[in-house]
Amino acid sequence: MVDAQLIFRPATLMDAAALGRLNHQLVQDEGHRNPMSLAELTERMRSWLAYEGYEALLGFDGDELVAYVLWRDLHDSVYLRQIYVQRDYRRLGTARQLMLSVFERWPNKRLTVDVLAGNARALAFWRRMGYQDYAVMLERLPPGQTG
Repeated sequence: MVDAQLIFRPATLMDAAALGRLNHQLVQDEGHRNPMSLAELTERMRSWLAYEGYEALLGFDGDELVAYVLWRDLHDSVYLRQIYVQRDYRRLGTARQLMLSVFERWPNKRLTVDVLAGNARALAFWRRMGYQDYAVMLERLPPGQTG
């Protein structure tokens, strides 16, 4: 178990490659169907930060980036696009610390997040953080395609 005092700071464009690497791990860990390569995820992260209004808060253990949360501030709400904590730093309060920082930034604004239906741990985390079920997205895949 890792016992670390994490330091948080806002992301810059210089962090896009590191965020792309963690995003790639996130896709693998949650079993997402996203087919993008590491290079594509890195470029998408760069574009989000540079042109699409996304911001991120990074969590460091020394010089190592171990966690991030990515959001977009909309007029009526804040959409949390991604949160990721490296495996060795999970279940230590890292994600909770990240989210408490986000909550402090917008104490009176609605915050939304999408969670994959099969990700029971993530659903439990968000509910512990005060989120409530709002909508369920259903899909029907073409014959031969699996979810």
